[in-house]
Amino acid sequence: MSNYLVAMEAAWLVRDVEEIDDAIGVAVSEAGKRLNSEDMDYVEVEVGATGCPACGEPFDSAFIAADTALVGLALEMEVFNADGEEHASRIAKSEVGGALRDVPLSVVEVIETGDEEN
Repeated sequence: MSNYLVAMEAAWLVRDVEEIDDAIGVAVSEAGKRLNSEDMDYVEVEVGATGCPACGEPFDSAFIAADTALVGLALEMEVFNADGEEHASRIAKSEVGGALRDVPLSVVEVIETGDEEN
């Protein structure tokens, strides 16, 4: 059994916003509140990054149209004593998905961080 760091991305919809920075702030805040209300303060939440198609430089994953924003959030949590990467991925998605109902969520990376004996 090993421990894993699981990175996920979520698509968060924010209505009635005009500025990208406001949309990002609202999305991160709302996600954090929903996770904290479920005692999941161990999940890290921040705005995701998207690579520029022209130069490849990362920029904030947020887009506004018609005063509605779609914000890509990056979520990370550590999963302890999992049987493997797939098991850790399922555990993380189940935990976070339960708190963030109706929010599209996908696992983007799973990194083994060590054994439980260490």
